[in-house]
Amino acid sequence: MNKIRKLGYHYLTIIEDLGLLLIAALTIIAMGVEVGAIYRAMTVSLGDLLLLFIYLEVLAMVGLYLKSGRLPVRMPLYIVIVALARYMALDMKNLDTMNMLGIAGAILIIALSILVIRFGHKKFPYGETDADN
Repeated sequence: MNKIRKLGYHYLTIIEDLGLLLIAALTIIAMGVEVGAIYRAMTVSLGDLLLLFIYLEVLAMVGLYLKSGRLPVRMPLYIVIVALARYMALDMKNLDTMNMLGIAGAILIIALSILVIRFGHKKFPYGETDADN
């Protein structure tokens, strides 16, 4: 039974790695499409730059996971903050005061949760795996 468990884990690891490589490849394609759109428009907006930054964060998250086998919870939270900031920057004219305050409040809550997670990792580390965080 132990041999079947190890074989199953091995196959799941391969599938996980293939999924991560697929995410990385699709992110690179999306970046290429965005750069092509910027080139055709011959203009770069803040929204374009923030979208490219989100793509880079996704690639960094995939790279970190492939390198260490761990996915820090903070990485997706950073991506969410940038995505919300991009949304605010692009739709600022269409947002009323309550929506603007709601998005700003969400960003604040996410930033505070990142601080809590960071404090928790420093105060209560998991061991050697958290030594560099």
